Amino acid sequence: MLSPRILRSLIFILWLVTAAANVLAQNSRASSAASYLERGNSSMAKGEIERAIADYDLAIAFDSRSALAYYNRAVARGRNGDLDGAVSDYDRAIELNPRYADAYMNRGAIRYGQGERAAGIKDFSRVIEFNPRDARAWNNRGKARSDEGDLAGAITDFNQAIKLDSRNVINWSNRCSVHRLQGALDAALADCNQALKLDARNADAWNNRGLARQDKGDLDGALADFDRAITLDPQQAGFYTNRGRVWLMKVAPDRAMDDLNRALAIDPKLAEAWSGRGVAWFAKLDYTRAVTDFNQALRLNPRQADTYCGRGVARLAQGKLEEAEADVARCRELGGDLKSQAAALLRETKQRRAAR
Repeated sequence: MLSPRILRSLIFILWLVTAAANVLAQNSRASSAASYLERGNSSMAKGEIERAIADYDLAIAFDSRSALAYYNRAVARGRNGDLDGAVSDYDRAIELNPRYADAYMNRGAIRYGQGERAAGIKDFSRVIEFNPRDARAWNNRGKARSDEGDLAGAITDFNQAIKLDSRNVINWSNRCSVHRLQGALDAALADCNQALKLDARNADAWNNRGLARQDKGDLDGALADFDRAITLDPQQAGFYTNRGRVWLMKVAPDRAMDDLNRALAIDPKLAEAWSGRGVAWFAKLDYTRAVTDFNQALRLNPRQADTYCGRGVARLAQGKLEEAEADVARCRELGGDLKSQAAALLRETKQRRAAR
């Protein structure tokens, strides 16, 4: 029989061996996770996204506490079009590392792109909290605030983005867009001019300057800018829609129709293009087709105020007074820019009918 002293020594040795084995296992797992991460990164660099995701899966299997592995897989999933999967992985990365600024930034961008603007703003605000010198976060939050209707907040954010990175054309172009929405057209033009001075090949800056010129009544200048934007990026449906709108303002419905048809060929879900083409059909006195296009625009965006006004006027031309009244009332309720003109036409039509 072993003496108590020898037994205690054997137990201690066995404990040391077990502990060492655990450490070796942990080190081995961490090493394996790092190897799969590295291989996944290599696949990502080659554009082999599916293979990268498979390697990140293995990295997570070996180390489920690796925030980096979840982050990298989120990036890969996002590039692969799996946005919900990407958000889930960013959630986990943030849970493991609550100060993971890049994870907040990317998650905010996806949420914003999915229409969750308030959630996007919250994520961008967290990035700013962690790193107030990150110009991208100020710019991203400014864009989201602009789309939420907080134009003053957006300008504040773009001011800070420009202060931190005055060489970034996107910061200037975005502030140009918001100045235009505020009606500060000279400030808008100054910002877009600065953007184009920095990068004359930035299609968005040409488009935004075109919109500002349009609002100032410089229709020929606006057309020239939209031409340039389309030349630089001919797959942007919005650029054709904007140019088509100017052709309508110049009472050239056929040219407008060409642009709006091209916009819809690129993006059949662009409500503004359907609405614009409805106006073009109206200008060509084809009220039935006008109403059809306005209907489609409202199916895609039921809060597009001026489309109700457009459909109301088209229905008025068709002699459908009650339907026209309902559309104009909805346009006024939503605060459409054309509500006064549409209401005046409606009143005039009713007065003529009453005088008969």
